[in-house]
Amino acid sequence: MRELTQSLSSIVNVSVTVSPVSVANSGFNLGLIVGDSTIISAADRVKLYSGTEDMISGGWVGTEPEYLAAQVYFSQSPRPSKLAIGRWDATGSETAAAAVTACRAKNGDWYAVYVCTVLKANILAIAAVVEAATPSSVYFYDTKDAEVIAGTAGNVMATLNAAKRHRTFGQYSTSNYAAVAAMGYAMGANTGLANSAYTLAYKSEVGIVPEVLTTTQVNTILGFKGNVYTNYGATYNLLVQGTMADGISFDEVLNLDVLTNEIQTAIMNSLTSSPKIPQTEDGVSMLVSAITDPCNNARNRGVIGPGVWNAAPILGLQTGDTLSIGYMILAESIASQSQTDRDARKSPPIYVAIKLTGAIEHVVIGVVVNR
Repeated sequence: MRELTQSLSSIVNVSVTVSPVSVANSGFNLGLIVGDSTIISAADRVKLYSGTEDMISGGWVGTEPEYLAAQVYFSQSPRPSKLAIGRWDATGSETAAAAVTACRAKNGDWYAVYVCTVLKANILAIAAVVEAATPSSVYFYDTKDAEVIAGTAGNVMATLNAAKRHRTFGQYSTSNYAAVAAMGYAMGANTGLANSAYTLAYKSEVGIVPEVLTTTQVNTILGFKGNVYTNYGATYNLLVQGTMADGISFDEVLNLDVLTNEIQTAIMNSLTSSPKIPQTEDGVSMLVSAITDPCNNARNRGVIGPGVWNAAPILGLQTGDTLSIGYMILAESIASQSQTDRDARKSPPIYVAIKLTGAIEHVVIGVVVNR
């Protein structure tokens, strides 16, 4: 029989605390297709699918616009792994833009959205909604409006360009669901793995017929910062140019959204997992350390890289300085804080200077021949 012993806890008291699970951020690889078919109820609003077979087993017949768009979406290479379908309750007075807002309220995970069978007025309204949506999102649309290639004033691409819509990707196409192909590629390629950064320029769109256009018509589309899938050199079918309505490349919008989300998540995880982050230089260093991981992840993906800082100076970073690892995190000192900010328990401002790797999409080559 074991003799009675005294507990070691009276000498060494070990307390085990299981850390809370860190919040996982969105993968930015889920597209949403919205339509007015009644397979999904207005109450359910959004459902997720892993393929068209999954949709058939879920009650879709296979002739609905949403299903046909999903076929294009899942046909892209690399193939996206999942898709959200949203309901536009057109039986009432709900507008397409209101349907997108309702889908966002129901599901905050999707990043890109396409709405079936909409014309100019709806496109403009949806673009305005997506521009201001939270969480950040992007809108893909296509149009076969002849006013676009004719360069008619006030056409949908010209209007969105004039409005500087930063989160709208427009494609001219006489094929149905052409912009869904671009969205499917974008969601499938966004894996987050090492060296996974990509652009939409010069990609193939599976299932989409290239447009037969004159050079003038293509340049008209590109002049409105629109996109088109067409043939180059009789050999290449290419999507050009991969830009949003304001002229910024899609990949820059996506990558900055991802980095912003990862930084927010990293800081929130630090605030919620730490008993206290002191309002000292060491506390600020803890926050800076948390931001380092998202920046390193962006560098690993190929989004940021070494380069010269050509923007205005930030604290100790001067114009012309080299960012050897593609980023620099700087913070103002605790001593510089106002008493009001200190009483409010605010951190001093923290700045994350990054150098995007960009992309080469145009090449000039001089061939010099000597005989």
